[in-house]
Amino acid sequence: MSTIQWFPGHMAKARNQVQEKLKLVDIVLEIVDARIPISSQNPMLAEIIEHKPKIMILNKADLADPKQTEVWQAYFKQQGYASIAIDAQHKSQLPQINKVVRTVLKDKIQKQYDKGLKLAKVRAICIGIPNVGKSTILNRLVHKNIAKTGDRPGVTKNQQWLKVNEEFEVLDTPGILWPKFEDQTVGTKLALLGSIKDSIYADDDVALFALDYLKTHYAPRLLAAYKLNEADLDQDNPDLMLFLTKKLGFKEDYDQFAQRLILDIRKGRFGRLTFEDVVLATDTVGD
Repeated sequence: MSTIQWFPGHMAKARNQVQEKLKLVDIVLEIVDARIPISSQNPMLAEIIEHKPKIMILNKADLADPKQTEVWQAYFKQQGYASIAIDAQHKSQLPQINKVVRTVLKDKIQKQYDKGLKLAKVRAICIGIPNVGKSTILNRLVHKNIAKTGDRPGVTKNQQWLKVNEEFEVLDTPGILWPKFEDQTVGTKLALLGSIKDSIYADDDVALFALDYLKTHYAPRLLAAYKLNEADLDQDNPDLMLFLTKKLGFKEDYDQFAQRLILDIRKGRFGRLTFEDVVLATDTVGD
């Protein structure tokens, strides 16, 4: 498997800016992909944040396995963080963010009221890796297309303050990865779900990982989507990929099938999928 790394210069700059801005905010909103809640967290940002209150926002929950999302939310609660599972495309879910922010900061807000302030203002910073939907969430919150969005990673390059209402401001930041993935499986998951630039990873490596995961965790969906028989899944993964390449009309071009599989997963053809298990993540964190 080829090594996956992607850390453009603007990400290093953004990391330093986040560290500088933390002293100006009351709380951190960390956006993660609900399908890979651990792999889509930046461990470098965790070190920078230190003791700031934080809310985990599991975006793209409409694409994630709902049962797994519930378990992940319980996991984050055990870790001491409030969490919200949302789909940024639907505005009706977003008022939860302001509500949970004010719940987490209720003591600080009460102190402001006790001082005679009519408005208890809260400032947050929104962080996350590329393409988890930070800017889409913020645009929905402020009801304007202010934060730059796109369907590829690395669209947001600068930081800007966005006014949600008279009591709530959020600082948008670029998506930030970290310089080196110690576990290449993390890089593979990020590549699969579009958080890494497509040109820097091998499609077949990512597709083989995805195929193995589907066989192990979501076999009935794989069978249905590609009209397979159960016996077809007895093949090892490389042979199965070649079999599917021919079955779907790509002849010997398994790279085309690999791209097709990745796209089918991103577009939800297999239904709502989660690519991380809470127990495995807990074991990793505890090491």
